[in-house]
Amino acid sequence: MIGRITTSTMTQQSLRTLQANLAERERLQYQATSQRSFRTPSEDPTAAAAALGIHGEQTRVAQYARNINDGMAWVTTIDAALGASADLLNRARDLTVQGANSGALSPAARESIAQELETISAELLAQANTRMLGRNVFAGTSDAGAAFEAGTFAFAGGAGAGVLRRIGDAESVRVDIDGSAAFGEGADSAFALLQDIAAQLRSGADIGGRLDDVDARLKAVVSARGAAGARQVQLERASSQNLAASTDLEARRAAVENVDSLEVLVKLESAELVFQSALQVTARSLQTTLLEFLR
Repeated sequence: MIGRITTSTMTQQSLRTLQANLAERERLQYQATSQRSFRTPSEDPTAAAAALGIHGEQTRVAQYARNINDGMAWVTTIDAALGASADLLNRARDLTVQGANSGALSPAARESIAQELETISAELLAQANTRMLGRNVFAGTSDAGAAFEAGTFAFAGGAGAGVLRRIGDAESVRVDIDGSAAFGEGADSAFALLQDIAAQLRSGADIGGRLDDVDARLKAVVSARGAAGARQVQLERASSQNLAASTDLEARRAAVENVDSLEVLVKLESAELVFQSALQVTARSLQTTLLEFLR
């Protein structure tokens, strides 16, 4: 049995075909202007799922990059403070050597050395209380105003309470330095040591035996600076790895989401041609007849 095909059926079918061609042309126009292969996940669920996973990885890698940059700021600040502290202690050592030569020094010379040692003690305390964005770099997680209290030289940080930064899926690095290990604390601190040497100089005592104490404090500062340098190298290595991962993820994202501009333009021209041809064919095949007017 032959089905009956009416003019209305032909019209509806032609309109559906034109609508489909128009939708395809609009999709290709979106790809050409946005350079993205799909607009909604329903257009390509597989690609959308892959893109979602890649975006999640990019977010994680970007956070690691921020952590690395923050960690680098910490260790760079610490390295500068410890470098300045080492220079101060070296100067204090030279002054101690001079002061130990008591037979050749006048009271005025001993007083001058004592005053400079006290000045170095104050400068060393300022370095030990270095802050970075409002945080003490030598006091761990403590929120005290200073890592070392002036006068008593009490340490505000807690044992083992370090500042950590996660720089990888299974890698974290401590970005602060234990101030008590580097400078000592209280009466055993480098600050108190220099003040004691200054007091001994004023009293006329022999300070030759304090040279070993200064060397011990200097060794602690240099050791702390070496630890900070090792962490800086670790952060630099993590930064290189993070950059490589970021570049790889961006390439993967582009492969999933981006389109080949030349290919899309060719398809768009083809779709335009198909649409224009469909319009012409429809116009010729659905010409209104006299019977249509009579109906």
